[in-house]
Amino acid sequence: MTGLRYAKPVDNPNEWRNVFVYLENGNGKLKRVALEMIGAGKALAEKVSEKLVGILIGDKIEEMAREAAAYGCDVILGAQSPDLRQFRTIPYANIVGEFVEAEKPNVFLIPATRNGRDLASRIAVKCQAGVTADCTELDIEKDTRILSAHRPTYGESMLAEILCRKHRPQMATARAGIFKVPEKTQDPSACTITIKDVSVDKKYLAKEILEFRPKNKVDLTAASVVVSGGLGLGSPEGFKLIEELASVLGGEVGASRPTADLGWISRDHQVGQTGTTVRPRLYVAVGISGKIQHIMGMKNSETVISINTDPQAEIVKYSDYFINEDYKKALPALIEAIKSYKNADNEVAPAVQNQGGLAEGSQ
Repeated sequence: MTGLRYAKPVDNPNEWRNVFVYLENGNGKLKRVALEMIGAGKALAEKVSEKLVGILIGDKIEEMAREAAAYGCDVILGAQSPDLRQFRTIPYANIVGEFVEAEKPNVFLIPATRNGRDLASRIAVKCQAGVTADCTELDIEKDTRILSAHRPTYGESMLAEILCRKHRPQMATARAGIFKVPEKTQDPSACTITIKDVSVDKKYLAKEILEFRPKNKVDLTAASVVVSGGLGLGSPEGFKLIEELASVLGGEVGASRPTADLGWISRDHQVGQTGTTVRPRLYVAVGISGKIQHIMGMKNSETVISINTDPQAEIVKYSDYFINEDYKKALPALIEAIKSYKNADNEVAPAVQNQGGLAEGSQ
């Protein structure tokens, strides 16, 4: 057969060193998922005593490079041009591919976003490597420097471990909202920042972008509080109370997949396997049974409160606190209590104390 390219084993894997992370950005700012990649990549790099290298593409990227340095990158390799202000598939892939071929990273992490998946597949083809997609756990063996990439399979009921022993770079896309954002503690001057101005061949710019208008989409990954509703609400009107509770807590509204499927709420609010993975300080699940697809999207929340009439609901097992009550009674009481607390000039922190009426759930 012709026209097929297969992953090509490298002659000496030891020549490939350091951990690359792709720093996704937009509108002149690093996206939260870029910071998550820094945190995940730093843990791998430190375990094998190698450097964390951030790959940054865009326009006027100096400030973003300094921010990435403050979050833990040891080296920043960047390319900038007005033509790279927005993600352009072929130019981005060509530039990142050149960085990979020149620097030979052992590991390369890319966010499992729409643009990240597009970029990762093209880099893998260009470098004749493979990609482990949609990872939720990452580790590296200290002596062999082989990446252990875990991704859910079989309806997320199992985790598959993928090893890449003979090919480099070892590439993986990582889900947004899974990995922690590191502390911003490093002095940017400790990072070596190299940014080059590049020109983009106009043949790769098939269309001219006159203006970029982002869709008014909820960013659940950045929320410190998420209040989600499920089929237990009974009707779309139930989300009015969900929205009110989220508002007084300063959070965002989430939802289970069935409610989005029924059109009770837009798809961008969906939490779970086929929606958004979240990691807020507080997650409130209202009328949600706790199917595994939903659990996979919120199980890393710092504190979980579930409100349900069924004490045997699966979500209770993953809850720190459980309110066994009809949401139509529980939510108004919670909302009024929070409003009263705020009116007393107290701040509502996205964390919960165990007070009367809350039963501790089993982890």
